[in-house]
Amino acid sequence: MSVQVQTKRVTVPEIRARKGREPVVCLTCYHAHTARLLDSNVDLMLVGDSLGNVMHGLESPIPVTLDMMIVAGKAVMRGSHHALVVVDMPFGTYEESPQIAFRNAVQVMKETGCQAVKLEGGTRIAETVHYLSERGIPVMSHIGLTPQMFNVMGGFKTQGRIEAEWPAIEADAKAVAEAGAFSVVLEGMAEALATKITRQIAIPTIGIGASAECDGQILVMEDMLGLNPNPPKFVRQYANLGPDIEKAVKAYAADVRARAFPGKENVYTMKKTG
Repeated sequence: MSVQVQTKRVTVPEIRARKGREPVVCLTCYHAHTARLLDSNVDLMLVGDSLGNVMHGLESPIPVTLDMMIVAGKAVMRGSHHALVVVDMPFGTYEESPQIAFRNAVQVMKETGCQAVKLEGGTRIAETVHYLSERGIPVMSHIGLTPQMFNVMGGFKTQGRIEAEWPAIEADAKAVAEAGAFSVVLEGMAEALATKITRQIAIPTIGIGASAECDGQILVMEDMLGLNPNPPKFVRQYANLGPDIEKAVKAYAADVRARAFPGKENVYTMKKTG
């Protein structure tokens, strides 16, 4: 009789308990096959609305829909067994009221099987964070540079460069922590401010273009792998797969055009004898 060993997923309480301890390793993910590659090496995979930029060539995440997030979330869940999976709530699905946010978040969790959702914003959505958390939906928050505010911010700009901006951003961090968020992403934030917030609040901070002192770090996987020709300045690239892929495609195309594609004899034989 065979015995199946089921891998236990990282849980929300486990991530929360990492505050000030072992750093939390996070990456974005949108596909089943990449989820399989990441799964044993990361603690958390974020199905980010950055898929609008990465997969669909959009200028911002504004056009991303709930259905797009659910399809990607299902794929990542199918490809993973260990990492905590968090799905972004796209623009327009949670801002109107806590009740509407709850309804949409329930749909995401039911259809994907993910363990948590992520909402952008601080004090303005603290009530919604509390409403969802109290009703069984774990929330990761996201403050600082919030891409869904692309039009209001006038683009992707580092937050907290001027110290006069700090109190409002600190208030955002405090508000979501007190509302029940289990962690908070600090994006595009002045390093000194991100470090200060990390020391001020009781939940883990996950930095992206913020501070090495954050309790964890996240990057867009395609940026980290060198698949984005114009990655953010703060990104450290751990591979340069873009040129490698282009080189491989060129070699494949040359083989096909030269009728030197490996296995062609077998294909022709199958056609003749089939």
